Amino acid sequence: MQPAFRQSYGRTRRRRSHHALEASSQTLCPLSGMPKAHHRVCKESGYVRAGLRIKVPKLGIGVSKD
Repeated sequence: MQPAFRQSYGRTRRRRSHHALEASSQTLCPLSGMPKAHHRVCKESGYVRAGLRIKVPKLGIGVSKD
């Protein structure tokens, strides 16, 4: 079934104006000072949020680089 009328180019572009991707925001880790995405683990210190640090030695997360 075909639409009754063709949608104009301008109307299509106005609708798609909200489809643009946004860059993810980052903050600084309070322990290491490295940039870290929100709600994600800091690869240097293992910091997630206050009171929660994660260590994964196999991936090198939250362990010293010695």
